[in-house]
Order: sequence, then C-alpha cells, then structure tokens
Amino acid sequence: SSAEVKCSLCVVGIQALAEMNRWREVLSWVLQYYHVPEHLPPKILELCILLYSKVREPQVMLEVGSSWLRDVTNRSLPEYGSLLELYLLRVLLPLGQFEGAEELVRGCDVFDSEQQQALLKIICESQCQWTQQEEMRSAAEEQQDTTRETVLGALSQKLLTMLTLLRRALRSMSSHFYLIPYKKILLAAFMLYLVVVRLDPASPTSLPFLYRLVQLFQQAWAAVLSPIRRPPVQD
Repeated sequence: SSAEVKCSLCVVGIQALAEMNRWREVLSWVLQYYHVPEHLPPKILELCILLYSKVREPQVMLEVGSSWLRDVTNRSLPEYGSLLELYLLRVLLPLGQFEGAEELVRGCDVFDSEQQQALLKIICESQCQWTQQEEMRSAAEEQQDTTRETVLGALSQKLLTMLTLLRRALRSMSSHFYLIPYKKILLAAFMLYLVVVRLDPASPTSLPFLYRLVQLFQQAWAAVLSPIRRPPVQD
C-alpha cells in the first residue's frame, strides 16, 4: 500500500541522514510527511527513539513519544507495548523522569501484573542509581570548591607576603636615600655638565675633572648601598 511505501522510504531517508551525520534533521524531516507525532508509524517512532538515544539526545523524543503513546488509536496497535517500554528505557529514565515513568506503567493496560512489576522494579533501580550519581557529583563539586578555595587562600597569602616584603624594601631604600650626600650629587651633576657641554673629553685638561666626577659617583653609590646607621640610644 501507499502507506507502507511511504514508511519504507522514510526509513531509508532516516538511515541516510544518520549516515551523513545529519541526525538533527531527522525528526523535522519525518514530520514534514506525517505532520503530527500521533500519526507516525511504529517503525518510524522506534527508529527515531533509538537514533536520538544513541546520540545522547533523548529529550528530543520526550514530547513526541508522549503524544504518540497518549493517542487512543495507537493503543490498539500490537507494537504499543514494546514502544512504551522502549520509550521508558531510552527516554524517560535517562532524563530522570521517574514519576512520569511510573505513572505511565501503572496507567497502561497492555501489561500484565508480572510485566508491570518488572518495569516498576527497573524504574526503582534506575532512580537509586540516579540518586547515587547525583550524590557523587555533588561531593566531587564540593571537593573541587574546597580545593579551589585552598589554592586561592595560599596564593593570597603568598601575594600578601610579597607585598609586605616589597613595602619593607621600599622603606629601606627610602631610608638610604636620606643619607645620600646631596651636595656631592649636585656637584657631580654640575661637573658632568661641564665635561659634556664645555669640555672636550679627549683633551688632557679634562682628565682631572673626569677623575673627580667618578670619585663623587662612587661615594654617592656607596652611601646608597651602605646599611642604615642609627644613632646610639642614650639612657
């Protein structure tokens, strides 16, 4: 029939899009031909659920699968039970939709009591695993926060220590600068001006001035680098 041919062509199209890594376009492309999720053939819905579950995007099929399963006409299909179970395992449980999964199983009349209890057990086990993973994730995040705070605290302490040492060094340098013989520095600067501007460095007459200038700079530099001499404390 035309419906079967249409479904077969869509199956081929889904496989082609998946092979070309264009799986994001699959659902919208299929709905161009079937318009609403309730009209999707069971085979198409199954392929879409499996595809988006494989690429870890099950939320794409959350509303689509729910709409299809709520449709009264689809409940009479022989594939309804298997599709409900597939939707439960591949969409609801990976998304943590445990209450919705339990309501769906309890409200479904296609399962007998044994099948229903088996699915409810799977839901309970999945919820326990989900809770454990959340607790482990929270503990890991807390550990990372604690480690980050410890590292930042250590860096802050080191920075504070460096700033303290820098402040002491600046104070020490400023104290040394007070001991610099300013008169000698001024005299050296004046002689430097005479040597550079007024005198010829190659001339023999400028050599005594150069020698005296070097001595003055050596004395000033020694005064800067010498330790601070404090006057003795008198009782």
